[in-house]
Amino acid sequence: MLDPEIQAVLHVQLSSGGPPADEVPIALARKGHESEALLFSGPGEEVAEVRDLVVPGPGGNVPVRLYRPAGDGLLPGVAYFHGGGWVVGSIDSFDTVCRRLANASGAAIASVGYRLAPEHVYPAPLEDCIAATRWLLGEGEALGIDTARIAVAGDSAGGNLAVGVARRLRADVRFQALVYPVCDAGLDTPSYREFSEGFGLTAVGMQRFWNLYLAGEDGGDPDTSPLRATDLAGLPPAFVLTAECDVLRDEGEAFAAALGEAGVEVEHRRYDGTIHGFWRWLAKAQVTHRAVKEVAGALRRGLA
Repeated sequence: MLDPEIQAVLHVQLSSGGPPADEVPIALARKGHESEALLFSGPGEEVAEVRDLVVPGPGGNVPVRLYRPAGDGLLPGVAYFHGGGWVVGSIDSFDTVCRRLANASGAAIASVGYRLAPEHVYPAPLEDCIAATRWLLGEGEALGIDTARIAVAGDSAGGNLAVGVARRLRADVRFQALVYPVCDAGLDTPSYREFSEGFGLTAVGMQRFWNLYLAGEDGGDPDTSPLRATDLAGLPPAFVLTAECDVLRDEGEAFAAALGEAGVEVEHRRYDGTIHGFWRWLAKAQVTHRAVKEVAGALRRGLA
């Protein structure tokens, strides 16, 4: 049974009309994502400092918005990668949740505006996220960040990117916080069948995101499907959050189990009564407040 506040948001989404998820023009999908952020996320909290920066990346400058909460001395840092199927989403549409996460975790959050598909297909988004994290590790001290205490975090496709960064930079990243991460291109789990439509993110919508991101590349590569990776041992400790009524639920939970089997310290939490996307709905659902607080607590402990 869905949480009543989540059900109310889903009702708004389902009654909005428009073409099926796999047929929405990219420009319209991006505009809709930004509009949803305004409606469901609400205004962001004040933080001690917000700075819009650009960092060098393999395809040009990568935008980064740095949120610094109140605190003396060097603070831990988190490279945050937003969700949106590698196709939609932006620094602006995740502004509210990043502000809350900074204040609640006590860490400086660096929200990364990586390049999006289909204009920039795999591996461009991952390369931008790696570059931004390397920049944070190398230049963070000048911004008041303790470069020995850096984590990666992300939701959905951003969670997928966070794992990719953690695998590449495992010697330097201290923690990973993954919110209903995309972990496998197979799209063949029980949760894909049970929640294929009617729960926000659909199976055909997710298939379209994969097609746009991969552009014909092999979805079995561990950089795109980390559940298939054979080198999980030695990754940083992780917190994995999944949503009960989400096509991505089973692969996220399987990835958490795989981390544990590889000897990685991992904590998993399933949020019952929730659907994909609820992570951002701070203006509409109390369960979102609980989820952000729990992820922030995991980051605080992991970067202590």
